[in-house]
Amino acid sequence: MSPVGDGVSSPSAAAASLNDPGRSRSGSVLRRGLPRVAGGEPWPPAGAAAAPAITAAAPAPVSEPVEGMIPQTAQVLDAAPATATATAPSGAAAAAPGSALRRGLPRVAGGDPWPPAGTAAAVPTVPVVDRAERDDTQLVTSAATATAAATPPGSAVAPRPDVSAPLPFTRTVWQGVAPRHAAAVAPAPSRLRPTWPQALSGLFAAAGLAILAGAGVALVRAFLSLPFMHDFLAAFPGEYRLPAGTAVGIPGWIGWQHFFNIFLMTLIIRSGLQVRTQKRPTVFWTPHKVAKGKISLTLWFHQALDLLWIVNGAIFVVLLFATGQWVRIVPTSWEVFPNALSALLQYVSFDWPTENGWVNYNSLQQLAYFTIVFLAAPVAIVTGFRMSSVWPKKAESLSKAYPVEWARAVHFPTMLFFSAFIVVHVALVFLTGMLRNLNHMFASQDAVTWTGFWVFVLAMVVVAVGWIAARPLVLAPIARLFGKVSGR
Repeated sequence: MSPVGDGVSSPSAAAASLNDPGRSRSGSVLRRGLPRVAGGEPWPPAGAAAAPAITAAAPAPVSEPVEGMIPQTAQVLDAAPATATATAPSGAAAAAPGSALRRGLPRVAGGDPWPPAGTAAAVPTVPVVDRAERDDTQLVTSAATATAAATPPGSAVAPRPDVSAPLPFTRTVWQGVAPRHAAAVAPAPSRLRPTWPQALSGLFAAAGLAILAGAGVALVRAFLSLPFMHDFLAAFPGEYRLPAGTAVGIPGWIGWQHFFNIFLMTLIIRSGLQVRTQKRPTVFWTPHKVAKGKISLTLWFHQALDLLWIVNGAIFVVLLFATGQWVRIVPTSWEVFPNALSALLQYVSFDWPTENGWVNYNSLQQLAYFTIVFLAAPVAIVTGFRMSSVWPKKAESLSKAYPVEWARAVHFPTMLFFSAFIVVHVALVFLTGMLRNLNHMFASQDAVTWTGFWVFVLAMVVVAVGWIAARPLVLAPIARLFGKVSGR
């Protein structure tokens, strides 16, 4: 079935007009086109004109089917009258032979279900025509199953319902209303912005560690109060006497070496972390003699600082043995180990040993300084040299004997060890007599004054300036003195 198209007259009128092509009609003459059959005449026949205006009995023109309506099929037949739908008496639609139509929603609000009761599908009858006549009078629309629609009394076609009024029932389809603004995406939790459960778990963990630390301190203090520990502390107070003839005091060159070491170590750790985390360098450095030795400017700065640090350390070790100050940080007796244990227990119990660094370090300090100068520093140098650009690339056998993976696995933990030592060392300097300790290292005097403190503040300002200046804008002119600086 197909809906009624615009400008199509009733079937009988259309058939009459096709049977009499030369009949005069109101309207323009139709344009003739291709023949309907091979070897035939152009279609439509000569003189055919447009159909007259739609009469009152014709169905109202609709451009598209209306929900709830039963479409009508317009059949235009040449030389045969159109099959009409019989109308039953008393306003009911006559049911042609066929099955009864299913009734649906009313056409208008408050009406009866449509179509009326008893409406059945009509069975079309096709007239028998001659083959030649059928070729000349080919159907405009192919014969299909025609449905007889029941119509109210007095009219051939039911009027089109008013679709401007809202539906008489509640719409059940989703309205399709979406939010005008997308919801803001919550930032992912991190260490700087943890969620509430993470923050609470962190607080509980900190409280647990504090409780454990307090329990440890109480346990050590109870342990040291035992009689045999009194004898142990009396025999090993935390330090042993230095060899006879050891110079007293800290000379000024140690203070200068100490400052250079602070300055270089701070920038070495900073540049080392940058090299480790940097993915796409923006500035590169190339040596004058080796064009293939291009490295990032950050790596060049790190290696230059390492070289200066090695030079400063070598000068320190030479002066240390030349002046006899080595006995202050190199153990000379096996008593260093029980005294170091005694000092450690005293630190943990918060009943700290007496500090007299101007004359002698305690055994725990001595072992720590010896480890830093003579063990950790050489390990950092050897592993850093293997990872640096100055390592000989053609020494295949040496590279196989000392793989770079080993150096990388040791170099970073060594840096962490240096960082932990610096934190603990600075904390003890401030907690065990700040003014006196700062005077020892920055003013070379054994006094409780503010001189060493202000020298220390000036040294920290210099370190801060170096930290801020360690950027390509400042480093590039210096790097050009030793090679070529480029952007790629």
